Amino acid sequence: MSRNRSEIAAEFTWNLNDIFTSWDQWDAARALLESRIEEYAALKGTLAEGAGQVLKAFQLNDDLGKLAYTVYFYPSLKYDEDQRDNSVNARRQQVQALMARWQEATAWFNPELLQIPIATIRQWINSNPTLLTYQFAIEELFRLQEHVLDEKGEHLLSLSSRLSSAPHDSYSALSTADAKFPEVELSTGEKVVVSYGQYRAILATNRQQADRRAAFLGHYATYAASLNTYASLYHAVLQRDWFYARARGYKTTLDAALHGNAIPASVVENLITTTRAGNGPLQRYHRLRKKVLKLEKYFPYDQSIPLVEWDRRYDYAKMLDPIVEATKPLGADYQKRMRQGFDGRWIDVYENLGKRSGAYSAPVYGVHPYMLLNWSETLDDVFTLAHEMGHSMHTMLSHESQPFVYSDYTIFIAEVPSTLNEHLLLEHLLANTNDRAERVVLLQHAIDNITSTFYTQVMFADFELQAHRKVEQDEPITAEVLNELYGSTFRAYHGDAIDQEALTPATWARIPHFFNSPYYVYQYATCFASAAQLAKTLTAGGDADRETARERYLTLLRAGGSDHPMTLLKNAGIDLSQPETVKATVDQLDSLVTRLEAEVG
Repeated sequence: MSRNRSEIAAEFTWNLNDIFTSWDQWDAARALLESRIEEYAALKGTLAEGAGQVLKAFQLNDDLGKLAYTVYFYPSLKYDEDQRDNSVNARRQQVQALMARWQEATAWFNPELLQIPIATIRQWINSNPTLLTYQFAIEELFRLQEHVLDEKGEHLLSLSSRLSSAPHDSYSALSTADAKFPEVELSTGEKVVVSYGQYRAILATNRQQADRRAAFLGHYATYAASLNTYASLYHAVLQRDWFYARARGYKTTLDAALHGNAIPASVVENLITTTRAGNGPLQRYHRLRKKVLKLEKYFPYDQSIPLVEWDRRYDYAKMLDPIVEATKPLGADYQKRMRQGFDGRWIDVYENLGKRSGAYSAPVYGVHPYMLLNWSETLDDVFTLAHEMGHSMHTMLSHESQPFVYSDYTIFIAEVPSTLNEHLLLEHLLANTNDRAERVVLLQHAIDNITSTFYTQVMFADFELQAHRKVEQDEPITAEVLNELYGSTFRAYHGDAIDQEALTPATWARIPHFFNSPYYVYQYATCFASAAQLAKTLTAGGDADRETARERYLTLLRAGGSDHPMTLLKNAGIDLSQPETVKATVDQLDSLVTRLEAEVG
């Protein structure tokens, strides 16, 4: 239940005084940032003078970045406490405008540095040990330059970029602003408009299959009514990606998408191939669900219903110790740091009127991470807290260990520590309960996490890779082609364990990632696979083996963005180009399904 923020005890709110103690202090920092932005702009045209000027620009940019973290997050976190507060929103918008000015003031740096021969810069680095800190950042800039065009080419692409968002914008308008979801009548006589939120709620709570089917058919009928338009928009996305890939000299759209983080295409290809081959545990799970739920046929809309009724409430304060205890394999220092976060008012725990929904970890450099929750005493809340603490620990260790320029980390690695924290918590909770129903709930939670975060995301990545390759081979893209492609891909993963409705092959039209951020979802699965492999090494073998695994893992967290993500993961013992790494998640699911079969058999 929402309440006024003043009714929540201070210990359950975050303490933003660790950033600034007043708006006056914030305003002084904002003014300093503004003045130093002008100082940076004045360096334009000086880089060719030598190592000293390049170093000065890098160091000043670091100083601006450190200051910007606090100036940006103070009003942003304040605003998320109560998004009805217009005065805080005005300050937030003020700093957003300042951030845009900062980007404009620094835009000259990369093109100017790239005018200097890399051999000359390497000589400067060798003669100036302080500049050595920035070597990886400099080398990356020149590596990425390989696919940068000349001035006329870049200008032309910059003009075309105004058109590149048209498919996404049109999809958003069609699927949100212009979408008219129908009203369906449930078996109770209740009438419900099956918007996405209501549709998901029915699938997760309504135990009448006929009601779930009605919600499914009603919800997806809205997409089916405009399916040719969705297909046309997705065709535009595919053609746009192929245009930019060819314009920049890439052989495929996949190569273009992966080049920024130096990810080889074999990572995505191995992920898909190994997951397709490892669909046995996934299909076993759905057959088990069909049996337990006593369904004659089992459809996609039957996947979310809990196998047992469970109404336990989880008290926030009582769950902190189990979350910390679960991370024992990561060492006493890791646990001590987690307690710092719990005891130091890093977390805004409960919902209040006007507060932002959801959960996140905010990386406030130079202070500490802050976490936003909306705790409602559910099991999902418990795992969400462990998840966000994983992000926070990653941030904390990275910020402490790396110079500012490498303090951030890529999406490719970001979900590894959060997912690993969840895995360790699951095993701890399972080991400490004698309640069969709770074990079933915990096992289903873990399995559903794998099916949705790993298998489903790989299936999505599989579909979009096939679709992009069709365009690269000049094959037609129509609603019929996409339906056949999605339907066959769905069958490749689920076999005959899940029955398909006539509308199932058309459900691709509701996946926003296909239209908004192609070649993104595979990273959810690679992070999940990495975490599964790490969990194996951290909890198996002798003491010496586990100690080695722990130190390699903590080294990964401390590494931030100091190298390419594949290199950092390999240093931690994770090679995503190898089938064994992906198979660790398949094996994990196989084990969990076996345990669930024993509980419900």
